[in-house]
Amino acid sequence: MGECGAPGDVNSNVLVSRSTGDAQLDRAVWQWLSWDQNQKTKEQIESLLQNGKHSELRDRLCCRLTFGTAGLRSAMGAGFCYINDLTVIQSTQGIYKYLERCFSDFKQRGFVVGYDTRGQVTSNCSSKKLAKLTAAVLLAKDVPVYFFSTYVPTPFVPYAVQQLKAVAGVMITASHNRKEDNGYKVYWENGAQITSPHDKEIIKCIEECVEPWNGSWNENLVDTSPLRQDPLKKICDSYMEDLKKICYHRDLNVQTNLKFVHTSFHGVGHDYVQLAFKAFGFQPPIPVPEQRDPDPDFSTVKCPNPEEGESVLELSLRLAEKENAKVVVATDPDADRLAVAEQQENGCWKVFTGNELAALFGWWMFSCWKENCCEDADVKNVYMLATTVSSKILRAIALKEGFHFEETLPGFKWIGSRVKDLLDHRKEVLFAFEESIGFMCGTSVLDKDGVSAAVVIAEMATYLDGKNLTLAQKLIEIYETYGYHISKTSYFLCYDPPTIKRIFERLRNFDGPQSYPSFCGIYNILHVRDITTGYDSSQPNKKSVLPVSKSSQMITFTFQNGCVATLRTSGTEPKIKYYAEMCALPEQSDRTVLEEELQKLIGALIENFLEPDKNGLIWRSA
Repeated sequence: MGECGAPGDVNSNVLVSRSTGDAQLDRAVWQWLSWDQNQKTKEQIESLLQNGKHSELRDRLCCRLTFGTAGLRSAMGAGFCYINDLTVIQSTQGIYKYLERCFSDFKQRGFVVGYDTRGQVTSNCSSKKLAKLTAAVLLAKDVPVYFFSTYVPTPFVPYAVQQLKAVAGVMITASHNRKEDNGYKVYWENGAQITSPHDKEIIKCIEECVEPWNGSWNENLVDTSPLRQDPLKKICDSYMEDLKKICYHRDLNVQTNLKFVHTSFHGVGHDYVQLAFKAFGFQPPIPVPEQRDPDPDFSTVKCPNPEEGESVLELSLRLAEKENAKVVVATDPDADRLAVAEQQENGCWKVFTGNELAALFGWWMFSCWKENCCEDADVKNVYMLATTVSSKILRAIALKEGFHFEETLPGFKWIGSRVKDLLDHRKEVLFAFEESIGFMCGTSVLDKDGVSAAVVIAEMATYLDGKNLTLAQKLIEIYETYGYHISKTSYFLCYDPPTIKRIFERLRNFDGPQSYPSFCGIYNILHVRDITTGYDSSQPNKKSVLPVSKSSQMITFTFQNGCVATLRTSGTEPKIKYYAEMCALPEQSDRTVLEEELQKLIGALIENFLEPDKNGLIWRSA
């Protein structure tokens, strides 16, 4: 077989002695055992074969990884649909082939590789090793590689791609996923995650280059090749300098008596958040000692996702009480997302939702722009963005203040690409977010960034403290000015893809073939938008303005009472998520009534549309 052997080009007689009785599976097993040089994952496949576990072999070997909302992501382990040495080599070979076609100067401009601190002993698999193999594939083909000498926050990779004018970059991370997972996130030359058609074309190229090339397994190339450079100091220094562009009250930061606690959730964030606070003139935040250093087992939390709230923030809240710190900032393991908690006057802690934090960030970034912009600045040139499942609070602020608000499909890859388009057209983008605690303050990084968000929220809290206001009190002021936006987001686990498909197909044929529901219990539905099929009843031509996304399920219902609710599948986990928000006018200020109405509607949505008992859905644990 040549460098780009097709999956079927093998001698099917090789496996006669251990045949599974399935020619396609035999070919896949032969390929794995021929190509995999990782002894642990090779042994996993051999063991399944010897024990006659043909069904599991088929699951592991007869499908491939595909790009979701955050690149390639799966469990670590043996198999073509898992993250491991071989699939990372194959993915990088496909990317090399595609980039060679797209860029005549690929071998002059180079490629960026970063990684977090994940690892799995049973598969001899770690983010750093996978990053070394990624680099090896490219270095063996004479491509210059900017390989970070240590772990970095995910935002450093898209930042480095732009700063170093590289053609693309990869970050090895599974962000906040469970410890068993890892991932492969690809950034284009514009510093944004890849979107269609690049993802589909790369998958095609991967399928054409499945056999490892000479040199692809040589992970030591990063230590010996003259084409490898370490961008760590240059990128870190430059990032911290750029961060100062969104620092507006350094004098207050230097003098404040407010104390902050930071947890990095056993991930990469500690050193970088410390440096960010220093760049803003703050004293360093107090780290949670048990969670400061990288730990691939995430030993002190049931899951490494700060979005889960108070239950996973326990150690940081107790430390904050002991240290008399009023604000806790928590970066997820790859430091691209941020959770925030604030102690209230009654001693209890308020953990802000992503949508609540976005209201605060939106108000703050616009207020700072207004105070610091030049006299001839045009507010109509200013933009903020959010994903379509996120709160509409920025839309309400934009309508009142005169700037533009835009929505994108879920996933920061869509935000990053759109922000780059706006910047290329000389627009000014102040802020963008997704409800799952992903925030982009400024445009130095065209992706969500927990490091910058952490220090911006610290400056905001410091400024408000000088006005005798807390973050929670300011949030109420924002809602009273622009209208309450009460939202609730949660999910059900479902490990059976056919069940998920059946749930959504039922909604598309609710009152008959190709007929969406007009009621949900007692609640009247005004409009339905189905991103999976491209249907939108609110548009004159019945076609969705947002791009069609056939690879995932997503239906949005707009109700007569002002609620907007979306059901969608997760792009990274076996979840059906629901998002619901009551969008009230400023004069509708009875929060309790709005919350009760929202809760009732969510109950109707779950009972009538998701039917958890009938479909065997697992409720999110409290």
